[in-house]
Amino acid sequence: MARIFEGNQDQANTRRVVGTYGYMAPEYAMGGRFSKKSDVFSFGVLILEIVSGRRNTSFYDDDDLSLSLLGYSWKLWNEDNVLDLIDQRISSPSSLAEIKRFIHIGLLCVQGLPVNRPSMSTVLLMLSNEIFDLPVPQHPGFTDKWNRSHSYSKTSKSANSVTLTVLEGR
Repeated sequence: MARIFEGNQDQANTRRVVGTYGYMAPEYAMGGRFSKKSDVFSFGVLILEIVSGRRNTSFYDDDDLSLSLLGYSWKLWNEDNVLDLIDQRISSPSSLAEIKRFIHIGLLCVQGLPVNRPSMSTVLLMLSNEIFDLPVPQHPGFTDKWNRSHSYSKTSKSANSVTLTVLEGR
């Protein structure tokens, strides 16, 4: 997607959103705004998929609520339990610290706000340099829980209200 930009342009808008659900950055999927940070978001999803051995679109049950891979990763990160995310086929005791670092980098890439995401050159530096201190990730995009039993409700609810004032002359 970043190849679409002209010259030194670093963001743009589109009326037609095309992409694979689960890999598109929130600002692109919901508002048609894309930037080089949109590609960083997609890369972060790929990192988390590789480490977990699960697709982003496969859901994890959590007390009758569902989380995407991003939500599940974020939940485990906040519980300081990211080892539960790691695919057992790729983990060995000697590589756990490195894999935890990859999860950390993946979460930095999928942060909800593009301004908080690192650039791809910074991501490459993080991946290749273990001495590089990683910042604390912020809340990722697309992590809200949804209840399966309420996801197909037939009734519509709204919290909007309208006040109409009619002014008449004397």
